[in-house]
Amino acid sequence: MTDLRSLSMDALAEALGLLGEPKYRASQLFSWIHEKRASSFEEMTNLPKSLRAKLAERFSLYVPVLVRKQVSKDGTRKYLWEMEDGALVETVRMRYSYGDTACISSQVGCKMGCAFCASGMSGFERNLTVSELLEEVYSMERGGRECEDEEASGALGLHNIETLSHIVVMGMGEPLENYENLVSFIRILGDGKGRDFSLRNITVSTCGLVPEIYRLSEEGLPITLALSLHAPTDAKRQELMPVAKRYSLRETLQAVEAYYLKTGRRCTLEYALIKDVNDSAEDARELSGLVKSIQGSPHVNLIPVNPVAESGFLSGDARSFQLKLEKNGINVTIRKELGRDIDSACGQLRRRMISE
Repeated sequence: MTDLRSLSMDALAEALGLLGEPKYRASQLFSWIHEKRASSFEEMTNLPKSLRAKLAERFSLYVPVLVRKQVSKDGTRKYLWEMEDGALVETVRMRYSYGDTACISSQVGCKMGCAFCASGMSGFERNLTVSELLEEVYSMERGGRECEDEEASGALGLHNIETLSHIVVMGMGEPLENYENLVSFIRILGDGKGRDFSLRNITVSTCGLVPEIYRLSEEGLPITLALSLHAPTDAKRQELMPVAKRYSLRETLQAVEAYYLKTGRRCTLEYALIKDVNDSAEDARELSGLVKSIQGSPHVNLIPVNPVAESGFLSGDARSFQLKLEKNGINVTIRKELGRDIDSACGQLRRRMISE
């Protein structure tokens, strides 16, 4: 059955019309699903029982089951959810001074094969659906921070909604490989008649799928694009990221520049700092040259690489590398390290669960 969360307002109105229902019911239903984060038809008390029965017969509203939760000393919460087909997906909720940020996954596993990432080490299964992408957000918002009993049972109630302020699609998977579902997810999430989430507070991270970057720039979505760069040369990037063998640095950065020129949104260059791999003074010099060559003054975000046993990589000295970039006039920050004590790297919790 089709999950109602996957339908836009127009599609929902059409579906209700086929059931002989008036169009205004679509607004009520859309509000229940996305504004109030309803997890069952029974909660939709201003809809006739007859309509709720028809909806339950023809559509689903699956809520992922919480399989495991880890809580860090710094307040970061990592969740492992089970989807309807048994697939396991990770999300992370991080607490900042400006609000809470959710890091969500776009796929079950990943096929990109980046050398330092745990997401693809257990293989790729499938793309997440629109409704599953939305439920990654809504399930965290329903649960709040302290509803231990409800979370453990998987029955997350409406009365404990705790809103998120920012979303990064930066968890397991390559978002632009799940392009259609990703864009539908963003549009539904930002619909003013539902969740009404600020699209300017959404970041989509990509390994660098060049055609899809150009395509995304034409969608009219004011979201931030983050490129997983991780190396300043083609040769070094190809060692870390197989996708670099498909698209050169030059054409990848041209696409990033085109995204900025089309949308006016400054892009972020993500750089996972790995000791003795991409953290030398020469790496800093070459990276500075790359950044200066791109219109739009992209921001560099240094990421101390998470320790993943299988990779053997260790984090480089982020502060030292930052100073080298700043001396070259580069706008750079170090990503705040959250959740290190709870396997915060993408895919670690899922991989450990699968191997148990």
